[in-house]
This record gives sequence, C-alpha cells and structure tokens, in this order.
Amino acid sequence: MTIDRRSLIAGAALGGAALASANAQPRQDATMNPEIYELRTYRLVHGPMRARLDAYLRDAFIPAAHRAGCGPIGVFTVAIGLESPSVYVLVPHPSLDSFASLSARLAADAAHTQASQPFLNAAPSDPPYASLDVKLMKAFPHMPRVEVPSSATAAQGRIFELRTYYSHSDKAGATKIDMFDTGGEIEIFRRTGLQPVFFAQDLTGSRLPSLTYMLTFPDLATRERNWRTFGSDPAWKKLIATPGLTDPEITTGIDNQILSPAPYSQI
Repeated sequence: MTIDRRSLIAGAALGGAALASANAQPRQDATMNPEIYELRTYRLVHGPMRARLDAYLRDAFIPAAHRAGCGPIGVFTVAIGLESPSVYVLVPHPSLDSFASLSARLAADAAHTQASQPFLNAAPSDPPYASLDVKLMKAFPHMPRVEVPSSATAAQGRIFELRTYYSHSDKAGATKIDMFDTGGEIEIFRRTGLQPVFFAQDLTGSRLPSLTYMLTFPDLATRERNWRTFGSDPAWKKLIATPGLTDPEITTGIDNQILSPAPYSQI
C-alpha cells in the first residue's frame, strides 16, 4: 500500500485513533513482534468425545502449552453457526518456531504425557475426535497481542464472535487489513462497543487471502445493540463509502460464528 492510500484511509476514518473513547484500550505497540495464532478446530460427534477433550485441554494441554511459552489459551464451543458439535482452541505463539516445535515439546513434557493418557491412547473404535483442522494466523502489527476481556478474569458471562473476511486478490486483502490496522476501523469498533480479542491475517486456509478477528460481548442483546451502533456511525459510513474501500471492491464474503467459552478458557 502507498503512503497516499494510508492517508486516504486515515482521513476517511476521521482521524482514526482520535475517535477512540477515553476508556477504550489504547493501540498496542507496533514495534512488538506480532503473535502467531494457531486456531484448532476439533470436530466431534455426540457422546464421550467432548468430556474427554475437555479433560485433556484443561488438565494436560493448557498447562503444558503454558510451560512451553504459549498463551493465554482460549477454548470455545459453537453456540450459533455451522460445525456443531465442535471445539475451537486458540493458541497464541510468540513465533512460528514456537508453533513448529510445540508437538515435540509436549512429547518431552512428562506431566503432559501422564495427564493426556486417556486422550492420546483412545482406541480406533472410540477416537478422541472426528477430525482436526489447524489454521495459522499472524496478528496485525498494531494489535500484536491477544486482548483478554476483563470478564474472563472476573469469571463473568461472555460470548465471542469469530469472523473471517475473504478477498479476491492479495492487493484487496492488504487493503482490508490496512482499513482495520492503520485506517481507524478498529478504533471505530472500540468506540461503538465492539471489543476486539484479536485481529490477524490468515497464513493458511482454503480461501486465501483472508483475515480473521474475534470480538467479545457480555450477551447477545449487547452484541445486537453495539453492531447497530457501529453500522450507523458517521465515521464508519464515510470510511466504507470511500472509493477503493467499499465491500464490493475488496471483500468477497464473510463467515461468522457465535462462540461460548469453556469454563476453563483463559480468554
């Protein structure tokens, strides 16, 4: 993207960060190395799979992944959307090397090996899950770390929205990332009550280029109200109407799911 395009985006957003409310979380330091996010999707069938997976994640995987330098780790089930029953596991890594070496480090972790026996030694006739998909993502430069909602640490009720935007070309995908990361769209999100957990560029997937982000809300009613506020926001309307930034020009589709956190989720 050129400097002129970045200026156009920022101007369309009416100053970007200047729009953020006084209590919004400030933009993170863009000099930090962006995290790599591993998003696991465990697809299950009804029966004992869910309880066995929960026990493994809670008692074996999450403690061992923390010892390996990963986290905080989020675990979510599909509340509204396709692929239910499924469990999503979000694993923040400090680097690609961390992701590539995690399996070996788990195998060398005696406590993990002991705690994971019922899961790892499940018989072929009673498998631990139906299938597993893994997607890798790289955090946006200006949001390089997961933001854990205060409701997680306070053990309050919360829901999450996981959204993926698809584009028809690398240029279009980069433009959409710029709208969020440097053009003020994330700041408009914060100001209108759309609280982000992460924003990331997808590194793997079946419909690249794409980006994925997660939002959190206390409940569905708040989600509906805050999305309406966002949709009617003057800065957003101006930004999305800017030539070169309209949806038909840079996005080809959106996937959307509502997730519920597991009781032991750290996000």
